Amino acid sequence: MLKKFIENPVLSTVISIIIVILGILGLTSLPISQYPDIAPPTVSVTAAYQGANANVVMKSVIVPLEEQINGVENMTYMTSTASNNGSATITVFFKQGTDPDQAAINVQNRVTKATSLLPEEVIKAGITTSKELSSQAYSFLLYSNNPAYDQKFLDNYLRINIMPQMKRVNGVGSTQIYGMQEYSMRIWLKPDAMASQGLIPDDIVAALKEQNIEAAPGKLGENSNQSVQYTLKYTGRLEEVRQFEDIILRSAKQGGLLRLKDVANVEFGAQDYTTALLTQGKVSSGGAISQTSGANARELIIACENILKEASKDFPPGVVYHTFLNANDFLDASIEKVISTLVEAFILVFIVVFIFLQDLRSTLIPAIAVPVAIIGTFFFLKLFGFTINLLTLFALVLAIGIVVDDAIVVVEAVHAKLDQGAKSAKNATIHAMSEISGAIISITLIMSAVFLPVTFITGSAGVFYKQFGLTLAVAIVISAVNALTLSPALCAIFLKPHHPDEHTGPTGFLPKFYAGFNTAFQAVTDKYIGGVRFLIRKKWLSIAGIAVFAGIFYFLIKTTPTGFVPNEDSGAIFGDVILPPASTLARTEEITNMVDSIARSIPEVELSSRLAGMDLINGFGGSYGALFIRLKPWDQRKNKNQDVTSIVNELFAKTGHIKGAKIIFFASPTLQGFGNNNGFEVQLQDKTGGNYANFAET
Repeated sequence: MLKKFIENPVLSTVISIIIVILGILGLTSLPISQYPDIAPPTVSVTAAYQGANANVVMKSVIVPLEEQINGVENMTYMTSTASNNGSATITVFFKQGTDPDQAAINVQNRVTKATSLLPEEVIKAGITTSKELSSQAYSFLLYSNNPAYDQKFLDNYLRINIMPQMKRVNGVGSTQIYGMQEYSMRIWLKPDAMASQGLIPDDIVAALKEQNIEAAPGKLGENSNQSVQYTLKYTGRLEEVRQFEDIILRSAKQGGLLRLKDVANVEFGAQDYTTALLTQGKVSSGGAISQTSGANARELIIACENILKEASKDFPPGVVYHTFLNANDFLDASIEKVISTLVEAFILVFIVVFIFLQDLRSTLIPAIAVPVAIIGTFFFLKLFGFTINLLTLFALVLAIGIVVDDAIVVVEAVHAKLDQGAKSAKNATIHAMSEISGAIISITLIMSAVFLPVTFITGSAGVFYKQFGLTLAVAIVISAVNALTLSPALCAIFLKPHHPDEHTGPTGFLPKFYAGFNTAFQAVTDKYIGGVRFLIRKKWLSIAGIAVFAGIFYFLIKTTPTGFVPNEDSGAIFGDVILPPASTLARTEEITNMVDSIARSIPEVELSSRLAGMDLINGFGGSYGALFIRLKPWDQRKNKNQDVTSIVNELFAKTGHIKGAKIIFFASPTLQGFGNNNGFEVQLQDKTGGNYANFAET
């Protein structure tokens, strides 16, 4: 069988070409990501109870929903948060490998069962169920250099012109606007005027329900003897301040009509004034995008960037945007570094093989075999549903040094037959392959057996090992196919019989280099052989050496710090500012402005933004604040103390003097889907059935 490949090099070449073509097709269609999709699927349920405090939201909204959602198929646990602005969020986590679409459907079915137990206002506002990861893939800030545009304008410009397009991007799980100032008609009641007229707020609400509605008045003259018919028109929902001011409440005591403007001030403002956002010290708005589980983060981010670039052409004068968090920045830099390492590894392997084989023709054979194996692997990555990520690329870097072995074995075996006097390269190749084909197959099976077992590891870590192990195993198998088909055919074509009596070899530098290298290598070989002979005579030294290294190995395992993945410098820092409960938004703004000014004074900071009224840990509240700090690109931060960890420590040191608030900083996460920060998260659960006040004291 192998003889056919040697005698028909075209067949061997076609097999390799097919492998390369399939690999290129896989390479061009594979999604690119930083790491495999290892985060467990999550489903988020959100609701709003306007005007309710956190305690009411917890009891009347979250508890009924949790009781129904609990126990949904493949669920591991869930967390809930209630805020004083009436918002409720339940995040349900599922086992690794669960279909996120089916999980969302199952949760939605459970939510439907709970609707009859929820307040009417919550049902009217709507309950949203969506699959998404718990961390942000992309976020940006929109700010104005023109004082004519306030946060209310920017929030609504973002909500109307940009976010609807981003919601339509494939893979977007949810969109968030940092500001809450949505356009709304504000009715500020006058307590003294209300009391003098004997009115209560419910009377105003009732009047609004009666007079601020969409209605279908019907038609006149239909199916009659009249010559014309009319469709009646109705004003519908009111839109202007004047229309709201003229809403009639009742007849006045002294005659005439009592209108809304008599007991309230009406203005066109924002629905909520609970947050305030500044970027670079200027009025700002901002948005964040979370991806769905299994979505292609790279394509999602590129699509969102294109939407912003296109929208920026029509921005009002003085309005600009700036990217805060972009997972592609770190991904592109990492992929570029790995690809350069891949090229460097191939060049080094080529040089080493050339130095030892000392023949360009012989070196070309493994040099051709390596790209075939590496490129062909991408087809199988596509077949397995993998992505081009740091793990699969790292496996390919490691594979270069492994897949070249099979081709070298073939070349060395053929050279051995030529040294023994074979008259033609074809006969030498046929003879050599009859002896080593079994060894090549054995080597392949053994190497594959080393990496395949890791594919059975479960959980998030198992996804890492699976992609790494299978990538290596596939590359090794393809290299074996090359060694049995392409490499023998190339040996039969490229190599020539050895003629010891002829002295027609190259002259100049190379022969001298080869002679010196061979002499030095032979000396090293002789010393190695001497060392082996010595250890054979002194077996106890070998055993003692094994014991010593085993002890060192055990010691290092116990003392070396452990971690899931290394904490990388992603170029972004988050900050949380927590003031005492009941602190006003104005006081929170004062503290966050101080922290923001300190952050902007650090040379490595490219952009800083502060948000009052919300933080990344507790959610919404007047006593909470958040910082979003974007660092300069990595090529501008090459010195020792310019990495993200050093800057976080510097921020802690420079804000340590600020009293009256707890201020913390943390780098943005290395892994998407495991929260908004590096490191780990601790949550305490009160199993005593107590209240929040006692739990906080504990």
